[in-house]
Order: sequence, then C-alpha cells, then structure tokens
Amino acid sequence: MRVLGVDPGLTRCGVGVVEGVAGRPLTMLGVGVVRTPADAELGDRLVAVEQGIEEWLDTYRPEVVAVERVFSQHNVSTVMGTAQASAVAMLCAARRGIPVALHTPSEVKAAVTGTGRADKAQVGAMVTRLLRLAAPPKPADAADALALAICHIWRAPAQNRLQQAAALHAASKGRTR
Repeated sequence: MRVLGVDPGLTRCGVGVVEGVAGRPLTMLGVGVVRTPADAELGDRLVAVEQGIEEWLDTYRPEVVAVERVFSQHNVSTVMGTAQASAVAMLCAARRGIPVALHTPSEVKAAVTGTGRADKAQVGAMVTRLLRLAAPPKPADAADALALAICHIWRAPAQNRLQQAAALHAASKGRTR
C-alpha cells in the first residue's frame, strides 16, 4: 500500500509518502513541506497548497491519502488555517478518486510511539527508526506526515475488517426481519 500522509497547515503543510504493509518493514518514498508565505492572501495560499499536493499526487500516485483530523484548539485562526489546508488535501484526493482517511493526532502518536501523549521529538525519533532514516525529517510537520502514513498502513487492515464485520452484521439483521 502506498500512502500520502498530509499534516495540514497553511504556512507549512507536511507531506510524506510511505509504502508497505502491516507487519513488514516500511519504505519512505518522499518527504517534504508545502510552504506558503504568511503575508500572502488566503486564496493564494490555498492555491499554493493545492498545487503542492497535486504535485505530490502526480509524482507518487498514492493509493490512499491520510490526513490529520482537525481538532479544536484555543487559537481559532490556527484551527481555521489547518482546516482549510486539510480540506484542500481531501479535495485533491477526492477529485482523483483516491480514498481519504482521517486520523487524530493522538491516534497517530499511539500508533508510532505506543502513547497518544508523545511529543514531537518522540514521534520524529520513532519515524526515523521505523523508516530506517539517517536523521529525523525536518521540520516536524514532515515527520508528522510520515507518521500519518505509517499509522494508516498499520491500522487500515484492522479498520477494514471491522467495517466488513459491521456490514455483515447489518446485512444479517436485515434478513431476519
């Protein structure tokens, strides 16, 4: 499975592509950041994020795009920018028919470090170890994007089995009525 992880942000949108399957060593295919100038108009910044995401989709052709689920913070303007960048990433994937998976920050941290309360340094260190990299990807947004991709690769098989079981259960209930 090839996954593009997206850590959404208007100033720095982390992107990383990981390939592999659960239970086997994973491979990083690319990592980076789509940057926009903080003083640019909002519309121009969103277009720049779109162009950056489209370039990553063209280059790496992922099967799934894993995006960090936006959660409420105290700083509303930061949340708004993150949500807008997240929506752009989801739109780019949907336009191409690529499935989108949303993962919470604590879910991603728990998947790669074993605890949902890990700090950015711990996430970076585990991403480095799991992908056998020489050094943690910089900035942290890039490492977070790789962590999202890793989380999805590891969790997707279990999530798929749960969805299939729920669908079978619903179908069996429908037949007995």
